[in-house]
Amino acid sequence: MNDVATRKRQDQVTERLRTYGATFREFSRRFAEFLGLHSTDAEALIEILSAEEHGKLLSPARLSERIGLSNPATTALLNRLEAAGHLVRTREHHDRRVVTLRGSPEVHTLADEFFGPLGVKVGAVMARYSSDQLEQFDTFLAELLTAMHVQLDQPRHPTPPRTEP
Repeated sequence: MNDVATRKRQDQVTERLRTYGATFREFSRRFAEFLGLHSTDAEALIEILSAEEHGKLLSPARLSERIGLSNPATTALLNRLEAAGHLVRTREHHDRRVVTLRGSPEVHTLADEFFGPLGVKVGAVMARYSSDQLEQFDTFLAELLTAMHVQLDQPRHPTPPRTEP
């Protein structure tokens, strides 16, 4: 592929990734609506459920990092989720000060109801690709995420000066 065609393909992939992110946010927004939650609360709940599904349980501090909220804001969010019956805080670690976040059985059922049909569709799409192709795609995404995290870890640029109209 020539340089122009390669650049065009790269731009197309970048745009599809951006669109994927926007579409994922829309699913999060609709999940929030489905549960009667604020979108930030639903985003946190999705992070908790996803971590739980992958055997990597979150603490409140780790959740705070993942959703970009301060510790006090995360505590308030967790209090709301717990009061709504969507969250269970446990102390499973040998250090009893460490709190582990888990979704309630009821919210697992609701999440399965909401995301189940999408999971079937996504599974069908992925089934069309070989294990090697999926591994390449996974590597590609991991490298993109690393590049993005490296950039996010850089000192923030100062706020641009305001221009008077």
